[in-house]
Amino acid sequence: MSLRPTLLQLKPRSELLTPPIAAVAAPSLPFAAGLVDSDDLLRGGREVLIRHGGEVYRLRHTRNDKLILTK
Repeated sequence: MSLRPTLLQLKPRSELLTPPIAAVAAPSLPFAAGLVDSDDLLRGGREVLIRHGGEVYRLRHTRNDKLILTK
């Protein structure tokens, strides 16, 4: 297993062809269309880099099972 962070480029919601599985499973939630499971983001790792608005953010999964997003 690689411990290197992965850089994701998230597409705007308008570019998505199909809704996320969570949106189908829980349509009653008002934010369900934007719901993403953390396992899908981290892909088995402990850290992922996210590019947003020309900046890079780091999302970490801690030993205490918390998520920390830093710039």
